Amino acid sequence: MSDRFSRNLDQPDEVLRFEKLTQEKVELGELTVGRTTLLPGWRWSLHVQPRVGGTWCKARHVGVVLSGQFGVVFADGSKMEFGPNDAFDIPPEHDGYTIGDDLCVQIEWGGLNAFSPPGAGVVRMLATLLMTDIVGSTELALKLGDSAWRSLLSSHFEAARIELDRFNGRLVKTTGDGLLATFDGPAQALECAAALSRTATRQTLSIRAAVHVGEVERVGADIRGIAVHQAQRIMAQASGNEVLVSELTRALSTGSGLSFDDRGVHSLKGLSNEYRLFALVAS
Repeated sequence: MSDRFSRNLDQPDEVLRFEKLTQEKVELGELTVGRTTLLPGWRWSLHVQPRVGGTWCKARHVGVVLSGQFGVVFADGSKMEFGPNDAFDIPPEHDGYTIGDDLCVQIEWGGLNAFSPPGAGVVRMLATLLMTDIVGSTELALKLGDSAWRSLLSSHFEAARIELDRFNGRLVKTTGDGLLATFDGPAQALECAAALSRTATRQTLSIRAAVHVGEVERVGADIRGIAVHQAQRIMAQASGNEVLVSELTRALSTGSGLSFDDRGVHSLKGLSNEYRLFALVAS
């Protein structure tokens, strides 16, 4: 089952303001959607370029106009104009401007970062990541049927949220049949992973899990970065009812009373270098 997201632009994750421009963004998993409101007289080269740099807007903008009008002029001198209900796909190397005396309101899902100064809306932080998924979920879903599988998955996530609350974890998102959560430190994340595994077993499910410490970017309610991909690749090496951790995570857990078995050195798909992994020993 794919993730399902619903967000309201009146409750944005981020609001960006320039002179004569307001942009409200929401995060839908890996997709960012924004509502851009442009006042009469707005022009990229006058009101945005001085803060973001460049001779021309370097972004490809994809979206639709809800109201008002705007135009673009390209480096070769050609122009395009857009009005209500026009969907647009504007290539890089252009200057944009409003037309007429009305507000121009657009919904965009491509090129939103073009209005962001370097680093705007992005917070980098060190986090402990917990990632899980259900082993054999596709086969189990086919065996149970859609209705029974949805019910079981719902019960699994409900129980997972209880354990996350108990160990002070923060749910970032569900990932089809798994989840991604963050913690302030590895000990709580590991204890939570073990609890999630026990809970899943009682539900006749088997999960694999990974706990990894690394730097991530927080964008709205989501997190991104190499550490997230590392956690995913570590999890993929785990067997059912197994919690795998990176070497750094194990080292940072010293003094917690937790024990680990060395699982050796692994090459993780798509990542350079090799990683020594450890399995949490059930208490």
